[in-house]
Amino acid sequence: MKTFRLALSAIALAAALPAHAQTEIQWWHSMTGGLNDWVVDLANGFNASQKDYKIVPTYKGSYDESMTAAIAAFRAGNAPHILQVFEVGTATMMASKGAIVPVGKVMADAGYKFDPKAYISAVVGYYTAPNGQMLSYPLNSSTTVLNYNKDLFRKAGLDPNKPPATARAGVGRRQAEGLGRGLPLHHQLAGLDAAGELLDWHNTLFATQNNGFGGTSARLVFNSPLHVRHIENPANMAKQGLFQYRGRGNLGDAPFYSGECAMATASSSTYASIKKNAKFDFGIAPLPYYPDVPGTPQNTVIGGASLWVMSGKKAPEYKGVASFFNYLTNAEIQAKSHQRTGYLPVTLASFELTEKSGFYKQNPGTDTAVNQMIRKTTDKSRGIRLGNFVQIRAIVDEELEQVWSGKKGAKEALDSAVQRGNEQLERFEKANKS
Repeated sequence: MKTFRLALSAIALAAALPAHAQTEIQWWHSMTGGLNDWVVDLANGFNASQKDYKIVPTYKGSYDESMTAAIAAFRAGNAPHILQVFEVGTATMMASKGAIVPVGKVMADAGYKFDPKAYISAVVGYYTAPNGQMLSYPLNSSTTVLNYNKDLFRKAGLDPNKPPATARAGVGRRQAEGLGRGLPLHHQLAGLDAAGELLDWHNTLFATQNNGFGGTSARLVFNSPLHVRHIENPANMAKQGLFQYRGRGNLGDAPFYSGECAMATASSSTYASIKKNAKFDFGIAPLPYYPDVPGTPQNTVIGGASLWVMSGKKAPEYKGVASFFNYLTNAEIQAKSHQRTGYLPVTLASFELTEKSGFYKQNPGTDTAVNQMIRKTTDKSRGIRLGNFVQIRAIVDEELEQVWSGKKGAKEALDSAVQRGNEQLERFEKANKS
């Protein structure tokens, strides 16, 4: 009887003890729609793979809004562990001394190895410091591709398997004019990544100091004759109804999903949405390029976002962050994410796994973004990493909107954008002098 009472006491004591507490890792992100579902699935997959940590993803608005919220939270002492930041915020995050912990350090402290050779060089190079230390984890890297409506090509009497490859006098002018003869003019080119698509693809500088990688003294130089030509082409097409500007950000995507326009330059991450929403046969092609520019095509500019680790957290929490990033680096996880979203695979192993699976053959064009990015990069084509880049991008949008509306010429607008943008760079340089 005494033994029985002791056994009951032991059971009662065990029941009263708290279960093993998981360490929660807060992750703020800016993914919506199907990409939000993807983020949640990544977190759930990691949480189910182990018992020590729990990733808690929270949508915090657009990239601009989430960065602002994180800065306020950091100052208040309650920043998230992980913050998703778009690529144009990279230099600003790097300059935030004391606010972030380099991912390379977080991984090394937790005992995980980081081998740069395992990653696609154009991706990892953008988020790595000169000393080889990874600054942030490239979760969702993308690049610009050309999406086109094969059904509209057929209707206009064009070969649906021959999208525009070169841009001698406007992006796909021959195709656009062909479509214009058989369709209402508003069915034409919508959306143009005018600030980014020309640069790396043509091995042309956007700014000095190798587009900012060489230091904070970088200044904008995107008003050269080639840049002017690149903006004049769609401006002239707009006058003929062959190009339509639909707004900033991803506002040019919807007209393509709905079948309203025939061609659209957009992020490779639009693949998931096009596949889900488009009721037509579509294709994905490399960006057209100017064949008379020496050395083209090179590689396209990196877009998307990466995950930054905020400072001020406890050691066990950083181990949880490192464990999560290690999980994300798994080739199978990377391959599934790439195939699901259209974002680039971060590692070469995940690219090779996807290729061996037959995914690219079954889904023609889905390897376009990867092929554009795995070309050998140069100092000019590594990407753009400038301070106050968020503000600079807004200035470029403002000036180009003057071009699309016919209020300014291309040269005047680009000269103004360079001048205004350089003022932002000067402020950033002064604020970050050591």
